[in-house]
Amino acid sequence: MILVIDVGNTNITYGVYENDILKTTFRMMSKQTHTSDEYGIMIRDLLKINGVDYKGIEGTIIASVVPNVMHALTGACVRYLNSNPIIVGPGIKTGIVITADNPREIGPDRIVDVVGAYEKYGGPILVLDFGTATTYDLVTEKGEFGVGITAPGIRISARALWEDTAKLPEIEIRKPKTILATETVTSMQAGLIYGQIGQTEYIIRQVKKETGIENLKVVATGGLGRLISDETDAIEIYDPFLTLDGLLYIYKKNVK
Repeated sequence: MILVIDVGNTNITYGVYENDILKTTFRMMSKQTHTSDEYGIMIRDLLKINGVDYKGIEGTIIASVVPNVMHALTGACVRYLNSNPIIVGPGIKTGIVITADNPREIGPDRIVDVVGAYEKYGGPILVLDFGTATTYDLVTEKGEFGVGITAPGIRISARALWEDTAKLPEIEIRKPKTILATETVTSMQAGLIYGQIGQTEYIIRQVKKETGIENLKVVATGGLGRLISDETDAIEIYDPFLTLDGLLYIYKKNVK
């Protein structure tokens, strides 16, 4: 079995693959740091709760956008899983050619997403990840990745509303029944959700216009991706496990 680990700004997501099939997933918060012993014990316990014997873990791979957890998390894999993890970064084989002006600036999470999308669906493809930030990444038919757009995520925008304004409350992020809101909570929800839908459709349309790629496939992932993809025909596929699948593809490319 292979343990794949996606360290995001909000959560650490774990996935266990057996014979290329995703067997289970679980999460823990990434904002609260732990020692390697704490990570190791929690990972073992969560594997057990999800019906996985940690002794069956043959390999691990980590993609992280939170550097300060890496030393402890890597140590946990070595000590508690007896596995020296592959770290997604410079020098790792991905099957994707990064053509950006400064490839080292590309986040590992975005690389993993485009690898997953290209391997599963082919190119040209636009990959949307609705996470802490909302990202739009373009992969060509030849597997070249150099174009990306970054926007504030829905939760960042929501937090800015209630933290930076004196009278606006903290709200649940969900789509209201109508955009024609008549009170504060639904007016905020309408602005957040319909605003994100409008942004998404415009960026997709503009990417197609400026690239001239009319047969561009569009796939979305991320925690709030389904909420948006269900409301627009501009997104063809919602794939909640795209990042985890991308990690597995990269692992297999780097292990004989």
